Amino acid sequence: MPVASPRGTYMRIAEGVRKEISEGKFKNGILPSEAAMADKFGVARNTIRRALKSLESDKLVVSVPGAGWRIASAPIRPLVQRLTELIIEDSLSIGDGYPSESQLCARFDASRTAVRRALAQMEGSGLLIAVHGKGRTVRALPAVPE
Repeated sequence: MPVASPRGTYMRIAEGVRKEISEGKFKNGILPSEAAMADKFGVARNTIRRALKSLESDKLVVSVPGAGWRIASAPIRPLVQRLTELIIEDSLSIGDGYPSESQLCARFDASRTAVRRALAQMEGSGLLIAVHGKGRTVRALPAVPE
């Protein structure tokens, strides 16, 4: 933002994000990362946080620890549930390779820490098995909800 706004830069950003939300520009109710928004608007992440906190106080967005900012009205499914559903969506079978952490981070717009936690839960429940140096493979298929 080259020129300072009399209303405050964070308020202008908040209004821009509010407009994009009303136009339905965010797929699945997921906002871009703070870093991506900072690059887009050419400001510091602290300014983005202040804008998002303003939208949060209006009950328009919510912060999901480890997963970023979401539109408040969008349903929030746990990451482990979305990663489990990926087995069915991608028609993976027992023994098939599971996507890498970096692929999952990009696909679900989640942090590596959040992806690793979800993968650990899936390994603990017996859905995946990790082989050092080879990645993860599908060990069992999830139960299909009726």
